[in-house]
Amino acid sequence: MLASSKRPVKIVTDRLTLRPPRQTDYRAWSGLRHESRDFLQPWEPTWSNDHLTRKSFTGRVSWSQRAMEQGTALPLFLILREEDVLVGALTVDNIQRGPSQSATLGYWVGERHARRGYMREAITATVHHAFRDLDLSRVEAACLPENEASRGVLEQSGFKYEGVAQSYLQINGRWRNHVLYAALRSDRRGRAVAAA
Repeated sequence: MLASSKRPVKIVTDRLTLRPPRQTDYRAWSGLRHESRDFLQPWEPTWSNDHLTRKSFTGRVSWSQRAMEQGTALPLFLILREEDVLVGALTVDNIQRGPSQSATLGYWVGERHARRGYMREAITATVHHAFRDLDLSRVEAACLPENEASRGVLEQSGFKYEGVAQSYLQINGRWRNHVLYAALRSDRRGRAVAAA
């Protein structure tokens, strides 16, 4: 179990509070996703027709709570502390126990908050939490090869390039290759050079 009603997960960085989504976040979430639609959609799975509805968001929050209780995921919203503003989200997902002790990382940031270092700050803190508090050994992430911003934030957050996964995910309606990155709790690999 990742969180309980007595001690919900909360990660604090210099500028952000990372915490699970709440039903009261709906307007901030839907507004930020709506205004960032053109910025986000080239990098994400196709949005369903009800993607921005309250009903869909309620389902997301319910899934988040179940996943944390079951220990299979840690979904977090990135809240800018000074202004109490949602800037994006990330999820430590597919948490595997046993010999693997691994997870995958997914993330997005609203267009008006991009290129300010918020996601790098959030990823660095979350990966530290995953290693220290969740006892994970490996956190993986993947992005489209042409997504230079995403590749940059992963590399700046200590992830190392590992290769290419063919037809890894459906993005914007098409099966797409992704470049794979990973952060290891005990990383002695040195700097890995990513292929273009």
